[in-house]
Amino acid sequence: MHQPPPFHPESVYQHPGAALPQVLAAPSRYIQGAGVLDQLGTYLGLVPARRVALLITAGGERREGLRIKRSLDAAGIESRVVSFGGECSFAEIERGVVAIRSQPLAVDCLVAVGGGKCIDAGKGIAFRLGLPMVSCPSLASNDAPCSGLSVIYTPAGVTELLEFYPQNPVLVVVDTQVVAEAPVRYLVSGMGDALATWYEARTCLQNPAGRSMLGARPTLAAAALGELCANTLFADGVAAAKAVYERQVTPALEHVIEANTLLSGVGFESGGLAGAHAVAQGLTVLPQLHATYMHGEMVATGLLTQLVLESRLEEAKRVAGFCAAVGLPAHYGQLSLKVSNRDDMMAAMMGATAMAFLQNEPFPVTANMLMEAAVAADELGRAVVAEVGDEAYRRLHHQR
Repeated sequence: MHQPPPFHPESVYQHPGAALPQVLAAPSRYIQGAGVLDQLGTYLGLVPARRVALLITAGGERREGLRIKRSLDAAGIESRVVSFGGECSFAEIERGVVAIRSQPLAVDCLVAVGGGKCIDAGKGIAFRLGLPMVSCPSLASNDAPCSGLSVIYTPAGVTELLEFYPQNPVLVVVDTQVVAEAPVRYLVSGMGDALATWYEARTCLQNPAGRSMLGARPTLAAAALGELCANTLFADGVAAAKAVYERQVTPALEHVIEANTLLSGVGFESGGLAGAHAVAQGLTVLPQLHATYMHGEMVATGLLTQLVLESRLEEAKRVAGFCAAVGLPAHYGQLSLKVSNRDDMMAAMMGATAMAFLQNEPFPVTANMLMEAAVAADELGRAVVAEVGDEAYRRLHHQR
């Protein structure tokens, strides 16, 4: 397969002998609301697009394919469906590129409809084909829709690397009614991913050597978005989960979808990642975790570990209380992990130390330090759950 040269943000923003600049990256347009997917054809006029490849899973096509086709037809836009296989791997990206190139329709835009892995794969395919990319998330489970990078996994689901692109999606269209009708666990997992945005951006901002995902210094704007993201989740997270249980679009749900998708998406990319995501990515080396638990659920425990590592114990208690209230894992046991299982835990923490953004912590971090922080975070989370209960977690995971 023809492979475009990899894009490295450092080659653009870093110059020998010069101070690192501050850089903000974001999608060109962000559109959110109940029923907006019915107007997708109209919105694609902003790109502009006349012939699109639609990357979507077979299930997504059954659920949303007809309304999308009607919208595109009404706008006079030709489309071809490319099925997404479920894993954002180099093999899946290559398959998508070949599928689009083999079609007689010469497309001028790629539209990815689905969850974070589908959207991340869409970015990789669009980059290789030189196409603008449009994100249409059907879930609010992560912050992939707005960012200019993809998490690439092995076919077995283990994190392999991050791939960066010179452009963010040109358009993001989030139908909040679609999100409201999805299983509530996706929204709650998205809260775990989003909540870390502020704490990681703050760490990067306060560390003079800290860098954003762009290889630049974090912007104040990104940090402010991250802080607003956290405050929104604390204020509306429980009510938003209740709305999805009832399949209703409410102001609280609209706020949390924006926090999970836009505030977190721009905040993490331009603000930077640190210990929370390093631990979450390290946990994917354990097959029983990446097969059972979602990214945001692992980020939640990673965030508790980061806050303990940074000796921010009062904030860790607040975060653990929020996790317990919405149903996120508040300790490692709720990820089916025993911190006493040193082999599994050390394998995960060794994986975490391989993540470059762990270097954004204000001091060198070893696997043993992470291990100690994880044990303490587990103890703290268990104490909080013992005090406030685990009803939300049990409901989310259908436990009695």
